[in-house]
Amino acid sequence: MTTIVRNLQLVRDRITTACVAAGRNPASVRLLAVSKTFGADAVIDAASDGQRTFGENYITEGVEKITALRAWQGAQALGAAIALEWHCIGPVQSNKTRLVAEHFDWVQSVDRLKIAQRLSEQRPPDLPPLQICLQVNVDGGANKSGLAPDGVLALVREVSQLPRLVLRGLMAIPEPGADFDADCAVHARTKAIFDEINASGVLPVPMDTLSMGMTTDLEAAIHSGSTMVRVGTAIFGKR
Repeated sequence: MTTIVRNLQLVRDRITTACVAAGRNPASVRLLAVSKTFGADAVIDAASDGQRTFGENYITEGVEKITALRAWQGAQALGAAIALEWHCIGPVQSNKTRLVAEHFDWVQSVDRLKIAQRLSEQRPPDLPPLQICLQVNVDGGANKSGLAPDGVLALVREVSQLPRLVLRGLMAIPEPGADFDADCAVHARTKAIFDEINASGVLPVPMDTLSMGMTTDLEAAIHSGSTMVRVGTAIFGKR
């Protein structure tokens, strides 16, 4: 058993324990393994243990990894290809939208209409629609990307009308709180925005993804309603 496989099992146990404590079904929370700065071999270790969703912050590095893993995916399971799902979770600049649109399955860090429009225009027609989350700067962190909370609904309306995109939910990366209760409080603010949008009726299909929580605060995020936690260090180690 590799260190990564052992770590994956520990993280899955943490998710299960947190869900039970919150009175939730563990199946309601997806684990996104954040593989930034780690090579293809680390992803293969995790994928060999059943992990299928991976997050990349750096677009060029992510595309190189996605491309490098295609041959390995096709050679597995007696010829049946293993399908990996790739999430772009880092800032997206205009000059990188084509790379993202052509290679990733999800983009969780959309915070401007211009970026969403370019992703929509550049998504190849032979690929499924790109799955989108809007990033919310819920606590006003000066060094964080993301929409101000009062700007989320307007962008939801715009993005939901774009072809080749499917708006799935919200993503947030708040600053670490002083303790569990503080982390829960800030995550609850993102959940409230999520619930308000779904209750507003502006979307034909309600959003189903609330991406919040990382290695240090996944328990608080799950307690507050997260449906996807993004974990890197606890799986792959320190960068």
